[in-house]
Amino acid sequence: MDAAKHGAEGRPGRAAVWSWCLYDWANSAFTTLVVTFIYSAYFTAAFAEDPGRGTALWSRGIMVSALAIAALAPVAGALADRGGRRRYLILCSLLCVAATAALTFVRPDQPNAVLIALSVFVTANVAFELGLVFYNAFLSSLAPPERIGRISGYGWGVGYFGGLGALAAALVVFVPETPLFGIPTGEGFNLRATNLLVAGWFLLFSIPAFLYLRDESGTGGGVDVNQAFRDLATTVRHLRRYRQVARFLVARLLYNDGLVTIFAFGGIYAVGTFGFSFEELVTFGIALNVSAGLGALAFGFVDDRIGGKATIGLSVAALAVATLLGALAPTRTWFWVSAILAGIFIGPNQSASRSLMARFVPAKHESEFFGFFAFSGKVTSFLGPALLGVLSDIYSQRIGVGSLLVFFLLGGLILWRVDEREGIAAAGRA
Repeated sequence: MDAAKHGAEGRPGRAAVWSWCLYDWANSAFTTLVVTFIYSAYFTAAFAEDPGRGTALWSRGIMVSALAIAALAPVAGALADRGGRRRYLILCSLLCVAATAALTFVRPDQPNAVLIALSVFVTANVAFELGLVFYNAFLSSLAPPERIGRISGYGWGVGYFGGLGALAAALVVFVPETPLFGIPTGEGFNLRATNLLVAGWFLLFSIPAFLYLRDESGTGGGVDVNQAFRDLATTVRHLRRYRQVARFLVARLLYNDGLVTIFAFGGIYAVGTFGFSFEELVTFGIALNVSAGLGALAFGFVDDRIGGKATIGLSVAALAVATLLGALAPTRTWFWVSAILAGIFIGPNQSASRSLMARFVPAKHESEFFGFFAFSGKVTSFLGPALLGVLSDIYSQRIGVGSLLVFFLLGGLILWRVDEREGIAAAGRA
């Protein structure tokens, strides 16, 4: 048997593990260039009369995406656990790629430009997040519980460096005043064209995952949406058996609100409050991705040593400090300090959250439980963007950013009550 394909105890081998990690490299171009740094900042500057109004409009797109994902993710997970997880991953990835490419051709001066741009973005974002439900569900089959932390960390680390590579390509090819290859700059086309880079990057580097990841046997049956709903209802009723999962998901629901809002509005805040140019914004994004990638790689080993809960708690505390510092930063230098601190701990937070969930998931219900994982990350995630958007519109972006502190504080308090050992035992993964 080929060791690259099948590891010990019948687990997938190196090819599957590294193709799984490479998918993080692929999809990080979307979150880095579209959601966080390039397109979001371009949208707020070009599609609205002022940064505050643009921030409010963009926050509505994020909010609609979050609600759609919260509604669809648990059902999608239950459906995938009946078989065909890889097929759904491919479908969602291709939809995200197509919608992202389409953003290139939405001009700010065309009729209904805001509605069209946000509709296409929401489609891409929902497809991206649903793809993550199926992608994350592969994790528990790739490694035993004592190695899940580092594998998850590898994925996040590789992903951040993938975002770094895409940002570097954007900086060299698209963002300069005179872009390469004669790319036109009229109506900001060179900035919109970064979406073509994202689409191509995502598609190309996803191919190994499409080829090497294999479905385990599901719970049985074909594509039956009604049965998926019944499976979902059964899991909800049985959550009493998985008390630590429920408690963890509530904690993540809160601290993740703060995290995703930082992702969605970090670039917007840098432009609107500190006057970053697009070239400076890309440099800023590169620095964040380097710090986040190194943090995710390093803390993957810490996760396996001290546990997912402790790793998450440490990262939440650091993110709270970084948020407060960023809101109060009197100069660009202090803003950079807050951003690098946030970057170092964003990666470990996401990686350890995913690995802790993988340890808590019972066998043959991976997609379904990761559907709830996505649900917890999105069901109230409109609150962070909505709160930031409203306060930015009424007061200032600083007030909006400072308001995110409450999400980290409340999430950290609930996380404190999670019993990691009990959660692992309940899943039968001890």
